[in-house]
Amino acid sequence: MRPVAVLLMVATFGNVLGAVVNWGLGRFLVRFKDRRWFPASQDRLQQAERWYRRYGLWSLLASWVPIIGDPITVIAGVLRAPFWPFLVLVTVAKAGRYLVLAAVTLAWVG
Repeated sequence: MRPVAVLLMVATFGNVLGAVVNWGLGRFLVRFKDRRWFPASQDRLQQAERWYRRYGLWSLLASWVPIIGDPITVIAGVLRAPFWPFLVLVTVAKAGRYLVLAAVTLAWVG
């Protein structure tokens, strides 16, 4: 197997695993949303929920985007997005990002 393919698989696996952890945190830690230490205010949580409800599961295709990708995966857990569609969409998004980055890098390096 080519080193680039291994790199793509490992990077995608690690990034998807991180998204699954976020989904689990959202799903199981939301019960503590009224606690003072909870990392998101009620207003921010409601704003994120409105955004996610507007775009639904398809918003997970934006999970590759820096800064907004992690909150999207957490909110998917909070709203109890079904795991298997979540996993498929996040994998497509994250693998797509790495494929594009690899193609651009390989074209640039030559």
